[in-house]
Amino acid sequence: MTSPSLPPSYPPLLHPPPSSNKNLLLLAAAALFLCLLASRNYSAGNANGSGPEKAPASCLPLSRGPAAGVSEKSTAARLFSQPSYPWTSNMLLWQRTSFHFQPQKNWMNDPNGPVYYKGWYHLFYQYNPDSAVWGNITWGHAVSEDLIHWFYLPIALVPDHWYDANGVWSGSATLLPDGRLAMLYTGSTTDSVQVQNLAFPADPTDPLLRSWVKHEANPVLLPPPGVHPKDFRDPTTAWRVVDDDGDAAWLVAIGSKNDSRRRHAGIALVYRTVDFVHYELLPGVLHEVEGTGMWECVDFFPVATTQSTAGLDSSTPAAPGVKHVLKASLDDDKHDYYAIGTYDATRNAWTPDDPESDVGVGQRYDYGKFYASKTFFDPTKKRRVLWGWIGETDSERTDLAKGWASLQGIPRTVVFDRKTGSNLLQWPVEEVEKLRVDGKEFANITVAAGAVVPLDVGKATQLDIVAEFTVNESALANTIEADIGYNCSTSNGAAGRGALGPFGLLVLADRERSEQTAVYFYVGRRPDGSIGTHFCQDELRSSAASDLVKRVYGSLVPVLDGETLSLRIMVDHSIVESFAQGGRRCITSRVYPTRAIYGAARLFLFNNATAGDITCKSLKVWTMDSASIRPFDEQDRSSATKLGPTQRGYQRKFFI
Repeated sequence: MTSPSLPPSYPPLLHPPPSSNKNLLLLAAAALFLCLLASRNYSAGNANGSGPEKAPASCLPLSRGPAAGVSEKSTAARLFSQPSYPWTSNMLLWQRTSFHFQPQKNWMNDPNGPVYYKGWYHLFYQYNPDSAVWGNITWGHAVSEDLIHWFYLPIALVPDHWYDANGVWSGSATLLPDGRLAMLYTGSTTDSVQVQNLAFPADPTDPLLRSWVKHEANPVLLPPPGVHPKDFRDPTTAWRVVDDDGDAAWLVAIGSKNDSRRRHAGIALVYRTVDFVHYELLPGVLHEVEGTGMWECVDFFPVATTQSTAGLDSSTPAAPGVKHVLKASLDDDKHDYYAIGTYDATRNAWTPDDPESDVGVGQRYDYGKFYASKTFFDPTKKRRVLWGWIGETDSERTDLAKGWASLQGIPRTVVFDRKTGSNLLQWPVEEVEKLRVDGKEFANITVAAGAVVPLDVGKATQLDIVAEFTVNESALANTIEADIGYNCSTSNGAAGRGALGPFGLLVLADRERSEQTAVYFYVGRRPDGSIGTHFCQDELRSSAASDLVKRVYGSLVPVLDGETLSLRIMVDHSIVESFAQGGRRCITSRVYPTRAIYGAARLFLFNNATAGDITCKSLKVWTMDSASIRPFDEQDRSSATKLGPTQRGYQRKFFI
């Protein structure tokens, strides 16, 4: 494939100077002043017995989660005092994605209980059936035969008992050897105490699992002594163990924290059960890390270190060629951290391979907007699949205007990286490639220092992009500067210029690049002379709107000798998911263009380095078709060959 002719050199990428935002800053300051003045007046009125108890809601950040005992669910606090952008209905309509899972309307957060059951993939999720903001949490439910096309089903679980009256919160599914299904979930009681509850299918013969029964013994677990009643949540999938006497049992981990002696340690408690109704708290903790705070949505699973593609069932024991991954969602900073280590079931202990890269202080699943993730084992393709909640970074008032909030990321396969031996590889499930249409290929495009190259790929709002880059050898050899302190998040993003970066792609850009999201590499030399490569994603110029949280995300990415720099980018309207070096590092962004939408969206290569050119060795771009995501109805029964009758009144004792 011949490379396209290059246009004249474009000026370097530069972010708008601070003065261009002067009017917005003045408006923000004025809004803040008015809110503070209103709050003062309301407080004075209340002191005289003549005013309401609180300042006007429009002036206050809407922070519901922490008050209820879970993590912050909104960007409202960070957007407090920002003036509202004049969003049009066309802009808001465009933001809805086409091949990522999201409900028909309203609020969604954590993925819950993903499982493969009788021919169907099931996804449950935290859902507010009444509004586009967090609250009244129930379990939404959808099914798929390929993890891409989905049927919406009726709500699975609702807060209708004292033990979950304040929310049916996150939980996990365990598929038992005889085919039965146990669902453990956290309920918030009428007194806002976090307890664990058991639910099971009302009709186990129904592959769609359309009706559920809560066990009569609920709650099956209460917070143990020493654990705060709001710090005990999110049970994992259970794993089966057999002791030296041959007795089998199930173990379940639950997230919490230990603030004794001011350690602020995140911890994972482990319980033993034989029937999912009665539990014994095992001595000690599975693991703890000081300073990391509350561990939400703990996940624990084995990975094969000798096979590059195979996933393992959750009950696979520790053995040569098997490591265990411990992951926690940190309530303090809203990121998902993982570490790889060794599990000893007899001691109820997991030890990280690298203590300096422990849970909460080391590697993350994703360096962007990604939280409350959950994996499950897919027995049909022998793979482990990861789901992650992608929240909004706009304002709640905008979410209410568009009528929905949040997405689920494209499900990813998770395997051990045998080349580095120190991290996981995440990659979009292969089924998403069925949506590829109208592919275009480019090869050996040289991009000079300071240049931007437009790419003619047609419609650029739904894309799957795979690219490889090489750096000019002479520039690499002649670069002696040491970028000791370079950091994606604290840098000037794509506008910053170094000898060997940034360079990469601009997605969701308009023709003039007044709006753009940059996905790029930045290569620097360490003090010892070795090369370090950063993988970054810059949202700072992604939208002209001011009522957004916009950041530069990223981290160092391992690049081994002989490897080219590779990345994959999935663009779907308001979400950009990027994967570097085969999935060693991942970054997800929510972006909300006002101009680079519909037919105005463009794709560019860019090189903002100063030392020399770079070569895009290979570039493949596919337009992505839309997935079918719609309600299941009776006409779909013909394709659901395994459907059985739903017995809504069916009740039975649950036992193992």
